Amino acid sequence: MLSVTPNPTITWTTLFEDKDLIVIAKRAGIVTQPGKGHDSDSLLNGLFDRYAKQLQKLGAPRDFGLLHRLDRFTSGILVVALTPGAYDGLREQFEARTVRKFYWAVTNKSPSTPTGLINKPLLETLPRDYTEQKLSKISAKGKPAQTAYRVLSTATSGPHEGAALIEARPLTGRLHQVRVHLATIGCPIIGDDLYAPPAIRKLGPRLALHSHRLAFTHPISGEPIDAQTPFPKDLRSLLTKLKLKRPDDALKPEGPPAE
Repeated sequence: MLSVTPNPTITWTTLFEDKDLIVIAKRAGIVTQPGKGHDSDSLLNGLFDRYAKQLQKLGAPRDFGLLHRLDRFTSGILVVALTPGAYDGLREQFEARTVRKFYWAVTNKSPSTPTGLINKPLLETLPRDYTEQKLSKISAKGKPAQTAYRVLSTATSGPHEGAALIEARPLTGRLHQVRVHLATIGCPIIGDDLYAPPAIRKLGPRLALHSHRLAFTHPISGEPIDAQTPFPKDLRSLLTKLKLKRPDDALKPEGPPAE
């Protein structure tokens, strides 16, 4: 009996695949793993439809191959292990912080400096009951959290003057890290229903956050893997409305300079 119910209706885009791992792009609106209200419609349910044998063998101790997660309304890239050796090797890279993750975020305001490093500890808040969602907040009691960023484009005219397209690189992996860190410097992400004021939430069709690039070393072959995706189609009209440039052809391969 499988631990996770397969669901063939959950789909994704495959960016890289071999016998040890897959790199995929998730659509916004899909949760990464089963949870409250999403027992059978998560990305992992879809993955079990195609890779049940490999993921079941990995089991719960290895998170059924999941190395990291994306919030439900965040789109973008994830790496999933298919063998124990790949999982263990990738887990070591994540813990050593050698896996490089890059996000595009559209914010209502540009940071005070074009590049920077947000270094503020994050504490997860425990929900009071099953109806509440776990959140993060800045707290001296929290775990260390660092996010490097650079501004790619700023609106210089129009009703949304000052809005910005930011590339963020989380150097740690805390809950809602990019969302909280950008909000705490006065640049909440458009469409963020948890950390942005109501007026900013309504500016976009959904959370304007996309994991566009993931770079790591293949844990078995040693090959460098650098997976990238274009700016998501469902957020392109938002860039047009805010008079922001698409970032697809303007990125430098080294990513944000702040480390």
